[in-house]
Amino acid sequence: MKFENVFIPYGGYWSTPFVKWQGKFASLHPIKFAGEIATRALMERGIGVENFDALFLGMTVPQKGAFYGAPWLAALIGAPEITGPTFAQACATSARVLTSAASEIEIGNHDAILNLTLDRTSNGPHIYYPNPFGPGGKGDTEDWVWDNFNNDPNANLAMIQTAENVARENDISKEQQDEMMLLRYAQYQDALKDDAAFHRKYMVTPIDLGNARRSVPIADDEGIFPTTREGLQKLKPVLDGGTVTYGGQTFPADGNAGMIVTTRERAQELSRDKNVAVQLIAVGTARAKKGFMGQAPVPAAQRALRNAGISLDDVRAIKSHNPFAVNDIYFCEQMKVKPEAMNNFGSSLIFGHPQGPTGMRLIIELIEELVMSGGGYGLFTGCAAGDTAMAWVVKVGK
Repeated sequence: MKFENVFIPYGGYWSTPFVKWQGKFASLHPIKFAGEIATRALMERGIGVENFDALFLGMTVPQKGAFYGAPWLAALIGAPEITGPTFAQACATSARVLTSAASEIEIGNHDAILNLTLDRTSNGPHIYYPNPFGPGGKGDTEDWVWDNFNNDPNANLAMIQTAENVARENDISKEQQDEMMLLRYAQYQDALKDDAAFHRKYMVTPIDLGNARRSVPIADDEGIFPTTREGLQKLKPVLDGGTVTYGGQTFPADGNAGMIVTTRERAQELSRDKNVAVQLIAVGTARAKKGFMGQAPVPAAQRALRNAGISLDDVRAIKSHNPFAVNDIYFCEQMKVKPEAMNNFGSSLIFGHPQGPTGMRLIIELIEELVMSGGGYGLFTGCAAGDTAMAWVVKVGK
């Protein structure tokens, strides 16, 4: 699908730091936390909640009270008169939220939508499903986060096995994955230069989780693994006979992100710089064959580019949601992209994966990279559970 009049105000977006699960965000209610961050971010940008006629929420891990979803979150930020839907599409949740928001703006159903994405993989719910036909009436149980990481009910595979399937079919070695990890880790270090100047462009920081007695500050992402060639070489594959190590994959995390989607005219009104136009151009969705999740970002990207009416040669920056190093190796081989030509300043492979907000943060970073390089087209693509993927083409111009 292609869009003609869907824009993001420059600076009309934000993200918390991402914190490795069971870390400092582990005890925070993710909806209440997102409300606090959105309130602060909007105040810092001088944008009042009266500008929005809808709020779209994206989250993948159920939390207490989440039944009330977007309407509750709207009330928490001081906008009880607006409402909207709640979306859950695994790792593609951010892309799906933006797709739905863009569609509503394009057809004129809404004027300005606040999109908030969030998740807390820490302390996920342990669910009991009644089953009167079980032995003695015993019900079924599910650990929402852990069990779904480890079993796709369609493919009957854990997430890591899908990466191994792609590695095996495409002769991707552990050594190749190690090299990709080293590159992605080095790229993330660029975001930390000059007192994390790149992150300061969009990140809500510092966050103090303390109280009157004790300060618990968070200045940036937490839980990043120090990565060296020697360290990666020592790691064994997680699965017998496999190639993917703990060093070649991301980790679950907690955090939230926000983004305003509106018309060209309203985007200019709300922008930090009226000379910068950020446009959502086109979206693409795809599904790989069963058990090959890491391949799906390629056809999704191809479809988004086709819908946008451009080729990869027209793209100046690329970001990917890459839970496994295998994903980027496959993408680069299939799309004829040099590994160092994508994921500048970091990717979810390094800074972690809270699921709901991951894609939104990556699109935010894509926008900022395009602004720094003088504008042009950018491509985001990323896989999601069920061997699926979504991709977006954005454009930064005048």
